[in-house]
Amino acid sequence: MKTVEEQLSRVLAAVQVGSSEVVSVGDAAGRTLAASATAAHDIPLFDNSAMDGFAVRAADVASASSTNPVSLRVVADLPAGTSIDPPVAAGEAARIMTGSPTPTDADAIVPFESTAGGLADSLDTVQVLEAPAAGAFIRRRGADLRAGDVVVHAGERMGAFQIAAAVAAGVTEVMVARAPRVAIVSTGSELLVPGEPVRRGLIPDSNGPLLEQLVTDADAVVISTTRVSDHADAVAQATAAAREAGADVIVFTGGVSAGAYEPVRAAFDGQGEVEFARVSMQPGKPQAFGVVGDGCLVFGLPGNPVSVAVSFEVFVRPALLAMQGRSDIHRPHLTLAAAESWKTPPGRRQYLPAIVDLAARTVRPATAGGSGSHLAGGLARASAFAIVPAEVAEVAAGDAVDVMLVG
Repeated sequence: MKTVEEQLSRVLAAVQVGSSEVVSVGDAAGRTLAASATAAHDIPLFDNSAMDGFAVRAADVASASSTNPVSLRVVADLPAGTSIDPPVAAGEAARIMTGSPTPTDADAIVPFESTAGGLADSLDTVQVLEAPAAGAFIRRRGADLRAGDVVVHAGERMGAFQIAAAVAAGVTEVMVARAPRVAIVSTGSELLVPGEPVRRGLIPDSNGPLLEQLVTDADAVVISTTRVSDHADAVAQATAAAREAGADVIVFTGGVSAGAYEPVRAAFDGQGEVEFARVSMQPGKPQAFGVVGDGCLVFGLPGNPVSVAVSFEVFVRPALLAMQGRSDIHRPHLTLAAAESWKTPPGRRQYLPAIVDLAARTVRPATAGGSGSHLAGGLARASAFAIVPAEVAEVAAGDAVDVMLVG
């Protein structure tokens, strides 16, 4: 059998980063930067107050205390949004709100809590009760970023924080990688469209909806989701339709093992484009991968839902992120203590749907049935996969376990 690393290396070696396009920052959510976004202006744009209070000359109030208040004449009012820069002479102060530009003549802010009289509108003088240090509560221009600094690096995903930072830095457009287009094909004559009445021998196709969401979460685009019977010609037709629709990736579920009705294997085996392999993992031992036509990636995953989820996380998701030029293509990992004991498959790396307790720093199986590939119900409770090496025969309570976070 191949190792997981050998199979993943083969997948990633076939990946090509897609083309790029320029989009507005507002349309960049979930996209990966193909070129770094640089600040158009400083953050902050100007020196401004970090507090509601009074802009003062620090030297004027150096002796101020609750027992020795210093009186200053209020000569200006600076609400948020003002552009004025009033002169502040010795013995004077300007009432100022948070975010307002600080006067050039002032070098400190006294919060209103450190004054007598507070922020009353009719205030002509203010009693300062606490001496501020020079520069106190002033946010300096460019302290966060300077114009020309990188705000978001190439290869990073544009999430909410990245979009906010880019907007704050005056970035209006960014260059992003094109999202991969993915066709999903569930194989199996036993599959029902979700919502159809179930009956003996037939089951709902949960793999299709599972993959739709996983592909979307990987910032790729689902262009089609189809179900085909256990016939090689149905797989061939689905492949042709996906390629005609412009798919960059086709993901099949089922039909890749060594049974009597394996339509993906029957359609591709011996053609020289798609390789069928046994990988030393559980679940997910039967895997297929190849490249057809002008670079369309084809994944053949096992048919059981947990196998699909594991195989996607281990092989498909890293490929989709790599196609976008993502700088980090792997899920975060933690080492946690096993909250209970469980058995592992002999000679294969185990990927166990798991529940993590970050407060207690523990992990436990999501289902009583362990890592059975058919236990779709347990996926609803899983927020991680516990990864146990092939040479470990059993996990004991308290053992350190590698955990891949997915939820």
